[in-house]
Amino acid sequence: MYLTEMKHEITSIIENFQEVMQGNPWFGRSVYAVLDDVNPANAHKKTRGDAHTMAELLYHMLTWSAFTLARLNGDKDMDLDTSEELDWREIDPGEHTWEQGLADYKKTYQLIIAALQKKDDKFLDTTVDFRSYDFRFLLNGLVQHNIYHLGQISYIRTLQG
Repeated sequence: MYLTEMKHEITSIIENFQEVMQGNPWFGRSVYAVLDDVNPANAHKKTRGDAHTMAELLYHMLTWSAFTLARLNGDKDMDLDTSEELDWREIDPGEHTWEQGLADYKKTYQLIIAALQKKDDKFLDTTVDFRSYDFRFLLNGLVQHNIYHLGQISYIRTLQG
């Protein structure tokens, strides 16, 4: 009983990630359901000159999930500078394919869930390396970040027909 209470919030965060990423979330189709339906041939097409492509948004989402995973694991190689260099980087369609980005994104979330399963609620109060906020804020923010960019990707798909 005591152990369950110590992991109540972590368990809730894990369930929220799973619901948003591959379940039946309140807002509509899950992240994976929408991303799996993207035609890779359209992933690098711009709807207007200064707009992000779906691939740019996916790789941005991947950067933040990889940053989160590195922070959860205490990996100092993925520091703030490295993360910021990758964030909104130039996406080369030959190198940064939709399929590879999506596979990496899904794998990163599997690893995030596995890392969270080893944590307890007290961990959520720990300050994130290179940031001024705690893991509770980062993890809940990452869920919101995914939903926000999913909306953009859905809108781009609509504009592309």
